[in-house]
Amino acid sequence: MHIQNEYEFYQLPNGISLAHKQVPHTKIAHLAFVLDIGSRDEKPRQNGMAHFWEHLAFKGTQKRRAFHILNYLEAVGGDLDAFTTKEKIFFNASVLDTYAERAFDLLADITFGATFPEKELIKERSVILEEMAMYADTPADSLLDRFDEIMFPNHALGKPILGITETLNAFSRESLQEFIQENLDTKRVIVSSVSSLSMKQISRYFEKYLNHIKPQSSNRKRTNVSDDYQAQQVEMRKNTSQAHCAIGARAYGLHHYLRLPMLMLINILGGSGMTARLNLILREKYGLVYSVDAAASCFMDCGHVCVSFATEPKTLQKAIQLTHKELKTLCTQKLGKIQLHSAKQQFKGQLAMSEESNSGMVLMMGKSLLDYGRVETLHEIFDRIDKISASELMEVSNEIFDVNQLSTIVLQPQNG
Repeated sequence: MHIQNEYEFYQLPNGISLAHKQVPHTKIAHLAFVLDIGSRDEKPRQNGMAHFWEHLAFKGTQKRRAFHILNYLEAVGGDLDAFTTKEKIFFNASVLDTYAERAFDLLADITFGATFPEKELIKERSVILEEMAMYADTPADSLLDRFDEIMFPNHALGKPILGITETLNAFSRESLQEFIQENLDTKRVIVSSVSSLSMKQISRYFEKYLNHIKPQSSNRKRTNVSDDYQAQQVEMRKNTSQAHCAIGARAYGLHHYLRLPMLMLINILGGSGMTARLNLILREKYGLVYSVDAAASCFMDCGHVCVSFATEPKTLQKAIQLTHKELKTLCTQKLGKIQLHSAKQQFKGQLAMSEESNSGMVLMMGKSLLDYGRVETLHEIFDRIDKISASELMEVSNEIFDVNQLSTIVLQPQNG
């Protein structure tokens, strides 16, 4: 057991690790089991398998049936959730701290004891097909799926997390177990915890419910993304009233030394604040959009940046031109001293507010440990932000917003 700033860590002989942060003035215990497995680890015939596992974990274990899983925490006012990303699976729960042991018991059970009953597998396949149909009916989701496909052609990162109908219909109990066997490594499983409970109490639950898990290792090697990206201009048609647009390019991965300046730049461009540059231009000045988003997605070895918005078909080209103009400004005009200081304070404030959410923090802790082997404190991140220069931001802008590398994907109304 060791301590790093306000975080405490402990690893079992089977390789599963615990990270705990004690927060004295809360009555809620937040717990997450974070697995270093995601949709990028799927072979072509397995597309959608990680997400399928996430769903099926709730449908029966050696100790519980589906209803008992769903009711175990809800009966005491708790929440149980799970989600899948390109590189991770999360099983998480929030409950009154007096029921923290229940959360450990249940999450350990669904993570390592799921039995994937055949009857539930057939039923859940239909549920996911409905989920896929729901996303297909949402223009923004369809657009971003196509964007990922362009960013990462011929790679699992470019495939939809939910999978496609053909692969989903072929999944069986045996193929799911095969996927788990290929990818599960107990040394790459993090249990993260945030509550008022002491590390002594939490580690007792941790040992009780996870010490018996047999160590499992994986020889999986993630396939790196190749350099086959080429900028594209794509137009799609869909039965929608607005035109939707995504503009972006390849960008930095999790370990790139310019990742934090990139994230700050994206915040300047289209963060959550109303004074983000694209919001001021597209919404406040010209009234072209209700909202505009700029985001950076960072993976193990690569990433992408994406600006997305929806507007009237007749104003689409103007919105695109104004977006490109703003991107060019960031490439050619260095931020002044006051602008840079303000951007740093805003970025730090938003990071601090996100850490106020203990439910968000517990997810961040697990992900950070898997990605970096440690959890950075806010103080450490703030120190790094303070060192970001206007020259670095301009360097990042010219790399990731190079006009020759930008792809534009437009989804127009069917009869537009």
